[in-house]
Amino acid sequence: MPYVRLLFLAAALIMMTACTEQSAPAEKVAKPHLVEIITAKSQNLNLQRERNGTLTALREIQIYNQEEGQITALPFYENDQVKKGDIVAKLDDRLLKAQLERTQALRRKAEEDLKRFKNLGDRGLTPKTEITRVETELAVAKADEHALLTRLDYTVIRAPISGIVSQRLSEQGNIAERYTHLLTLSDQSSLITEVAVSELLINKLHVGDKPELSIDALGDLDPPLHGTITRIYPNLDPFTRTGTVEITLNPVPAGTRPGQLVRVTLKTQQAKRLLIPFTSLRRSTKGDYVFTIDNDKKAQITPVVTGLNVNDQVEILSGLQEGAAVVVRGYTNLHAGKTVTIVNIPTLVQKTPNE
Repeated sequence: MPYVRLLFLAAALIMMTACTEQSAPAEKVAKPHLVEIITAKSQNLNLQRERNGTLTALREIQIYNQEEGQITALPFYENDQVKKGDIVAKLDDRLLKAQLERTQALRRKAEEDLKRFKNLGDRGLTPKTEITRVETELAVAKADEHALLTRLDYTVIRAPISGIVSQRLSEQGNIAERYTHLLTLSDQSSLITEVAVSELLINKLHVGDKPELSIDALGDLDPPLHGTITRIYPNLDPFTRTGTVEITLNPVPAGTRPGQLVRVTLKTQQAKRLLIPFTSLRRSTKGDYVFTIDNDKKAQITPVVTGLNVNDQVEILSGLQEGAAVVVRGYTNLHAGKTVTIVNIPTLVQKTPNE
C-alpha cells in the first residue's frame, strides 16, 4: 500500500511539471538588422562635364549713319571681305558742302574785320567793344565751320574693323534717316561660345585651360578641336547657381560658322576626392547625412557636405573621414545606436567620372 501511494505521488509531480513547462511563454529571439557597407576612400581623379553652347563671332559691329540723306554708295554685300578703313557707305553731302562754304566765307570776313578793327584800335579810332564783338563773330564762325566739317565726315562711313559683311540692310539710292542700321560687320577670325557652369565646378576652372570642343556640323575631327577659356564671369545666377565661362576657338577650322552648336568638354585638374555612392546619401530637414557603422557594429548618423556628382557617386567635401564604413543597403528602420550585422566585404568600385 505505501508503494502505491509513492507511485501516485510521483505521477502527480510529473504531470505538474509538464503543465508548468507548457504554460511558460517561449522567449523571442530578435532578428539581426542586415546591412551592406562600403569603405569610403579617396580617389585621385579629374572631373569631366559636357556643356552645349552656340558659336558667335569675336566681334560684330552694326553700322549706323549719323547724318541723314540719300545713300550714294553702298559697295559691299553679304559675305564680302572688308578691311579696316574701307569706305562702306556714302551719303549725299551737297547741302552740307554749301553750308560749309557759307560758313567759311563768314569766317574769312570776320578775320578781315578783326584785323581792321585792331589797327583802328591801336590808333584809338574804335572802341574796344567793337573789337570784342568781331572776335566773338570770328569764334562762332570757326565753331560752325568745325561742326560742318565733322558732319561732312559723317557722310563717309568707314569700316571700324576688318571682317565680312554679315548683313546689308539698305540699298544705294534709299533715303537713310539719322541712325539707320545700314550694315553689320563680323570679325570671324576667332569664334567664341559661352556656357553655363555650376558653382561647384566653376571654381575648379582657370583662364587658359583648353577644353575639348566638338561641332556637330563638322563631324569627328582628328585631331580634335580645342578652345581656350578666355574669361570667367565673376557673378553667378542667384536662381540657377551657375556662372558663365567664355571659350575662344582660334584658329577657326574650315566650315565653322557663327550660330553652330558646339559641345564643350570641361575637365578639372586631377585631385584627390572622397567619393561614395549617391544612393548612400540620406536627406533630412537638417541637411545631408549618411549612416556609418562604428567598431561596435552600431549605426551612427554622420552629417556631410556634398560636392559634385560623378556618375552614380557624389563627392564628400566634409563630415566624413576616409576609411569610414558607410551603409549602402539596409536603411529601413535603421536608426542611430542600432546594432547591425554586416553581410558583405566592403569595397569601393573605381569608376571613370564622365557625364
